[in-house]
Amino acid sequence: MRLANLAGRAVVVVGAGGDRAIDVERASDGGFSSDPQRAYEDWAGFSAWASGLADEGESFDPADLQAPVPRPRQVFAIGVNYAAHAAEGGWAPDTMPVVFTKFPSCIVGPNAVVPLPEGNNDWEVELVVVIGEEARNVPAADGWRHVAGVTIGQDISERLAQMAGDRPQFSLAKSHEGFGPTGPWLVTPDELPDRDDLAISDTVSGQQMQSSRTSKMIYSVPVLIERLSAVCTLYPGDLIFSGTPEGVGNRMNPPRFLNPDDVLVSTIEGIGSITQTFRRA
Repeated sequence: MRLANLAGRAVVVVGAGGDRAIDVERASDGGFSSDPQRAYEDWAGFSAWASGLADEGESFDPADLQAPVPRPRQVFAIGVNYAAHAAEGGWAPDTMPVVFTKFPSCIVGPNAVVPLPEGNNDWEVELVVVIGEEARNVPAADGWRHVAGVTIGQDISERLAQMAGDRPQFSLAKSHEGFGPTGPWLVTPDELPDRDDLAISDTVSGQQMQSSRTSKMIYSVPVLIERLSAVCTLYPGDLIFSGTPEGVGNRMNPPRFLNPDDVLVSTIEGIGSITQTFRRA
């Protein structure tokens, strides 16, 4: 199943090319809300209902797609979760993942125009995990059972503020307006070719920057859920930005950062692509 936010309304996307949409509130005769965030509150019931939908729907304009999880309660973000990214940054993989947050106000949709603040603004394509069932002290073996689905995210980062001072400011530097693009929709794990091994990449103005596979994560999705839920209760609709592979701009020689005329396209196998353009803040 593909669940999307179409102009603020929950829709199930159907068709081989994802070109048609079924309005959730209308198709369920009001049994489920038009609010995309509400679908995660009863994910088991919602997904069971959606599984019985006919492969019929209305065409839509992809420009109307918004963040599939518009108001997450919590946003977890994982740093240094690909060995090659750790190596390019000169970091040794730690015994624990680096965890920070992107404040929810930065979450936007798949076609967002992102204002660039002063500084060195960088890209980081990531698989974003959406929690579908409350998780507390969940073993890794049960991790996927608590996942509603996955989507594409960009952990856009302003590097000067991030690394300023003796102690980095990851969360603030990664939470400027529009710094959390997500979409184009949520895809349930059963729809993926291999939920643990997906091609992940991005381009900046047509130039390949990042290209890897999610199987190269140091901490897999189930292990992240195990470690996070050992400390925090994960709630339905929470997001986990699961880390980025090598190829970020601040580790290039010379460094390369985002400019207002750039076009950033991020792609994950089995999900699709999101595209960001930019303007000066």
